[in-house]
Amino acid sequence: MRPATARAAPPGCVRIIAGSLRGSRLAVPDLPGLRPTPDRVRETLFNWLQPLLPGARCLDLYAGSGALGIEALSRGAQSVCMVEREPVLAAALRANLDRLKQHAGTVVQAAALDYLARAPQPFDVVFLDPPYAADAWSASARALQPWLAPQARVYVEHPADLPVPRLPAHWQALRSARAGAVNYALYRVDRQG
Repeated sequence: MRPATARAAPPGCVRIIAGSLRGSRLAVPDLPGLRPTPDRVRETLFNWLQPLLPGARCLDLYAGSGALGIEALSRGAQSVCMVEREPVLAAALRANLDRLKQHAGTVVQAAALDYLARAPQPFDVVFLDPPYAADAWSASARALQPWLAPQARVYVEHPADLPVPRLPAHWQALRSARAGAVNYALYRVDRQG
């Protein structure tokens, strides 16, 4: 049995790893299928993104716990739009943003593809981590195209036991890694592609 560490977040909580909110805990409802991105994966991802985050406009398309979007705010993102269709999760996201006084974060309660059917606005960084059962990677990637600023970065997370999702051919993989049952990658997207 592993001893508990002081840094581990209790069940129902996600810890912000670095930045102005370092150590802050996010309350997360216990819902089936919700799987916040693990600390180790977030740490690697945000090390990859750190040079790009200050002043970046970010979209957390399947926000869930909000760990990715709020971590981006903590590390200097100009703004983060978090899209979440589940009302309980959307309410928890708003409560966490209010408690942490993160006014540059907004929550849109909508299905991701419905949100992407609206008039687009450009985002520099997009987090694409849909529920695994939804198999929404390819459809979301296609719908994202008009929303991406030139040279945008898109983070994609998917189960390691499934093939890499079919993404547009002009998305260039910059970095990728595996952590346990999760594969994740960072892509650069030329909007003109």
